[in-house]
Amino acid sequence: MSSAEEDYNFVFKVVLIGESGVGKTNLLSRFTRNEFNHDSRTTIGVEFSTRTILVGDAMVKAQIWDTAGLERYRAITSAYYRGAVGALVVFDITKHQTYDVVDRWLKELYDHAEASIVVMLVGNKTDLAQTREVPMEEAKMFADNNGLLFVETSALDSTNVEQAFETILKEIFHKVQKQKQRSSQSNTVSLASESPESTAPAQTEKRPCCVPL
Repeated sequence: MSSAEEDYNFVFKVVLIGESGVGKTNLLSRFTRNEFNHDSRTTIGVEFSTRTILVGDAMVKAQIWDTAGLERYRAITSAYYRGAVGALVVFDITKHQTYDVVDRWLKELYDHAEASIVVMLVGNKTDLAQTREVPMEEAKMFADNNGLLFVETSALDSTNVEQAFETILKEIFHKVQKQKQRSSQSNTVSLASESPESTAPAQTEKRPCCVPL
């Protein structure tokens, strides 16, 4: 993590989606602040936190957005997804119904986000493995069949939380680098070249690659 939060080369917007209560907010707080809140009361609104990490030879500022309860009201709008280059679709491994609706969340994501978005399926709450309802092999096969990254995590005991976010950020970074190599305009790189809101490289060492919403 950078000692100077403002010192970065790229900004990657990543959204957290999934049913209410699966642990999205605690995944966010564990990664960005190394905190876990046992009070599971739902907050209404949209929240985001940031953390800057080194990916390859570049400092990447991850801007992680959380639905913060909107999913229970089906009020998530296209503005939430706009500009996102990554998404974590989270389910609770102890509640099969949260896994059953992953397809619906993926449809909503692809309806509003760029088709090139990097998506990771996350089975959260492995600390409650004794009450598991979703076999890891089942979820892994679903992810493989749908071209998704996959990991199981526990926001409570920090298992694989760093790995989850670092993996998706590295995948986004590699995708941007490949696009940069293919592009004849080295100063206008994005995951979806037709979208001006997508991620592009910094013009100077300390300027972000895209404008936060």
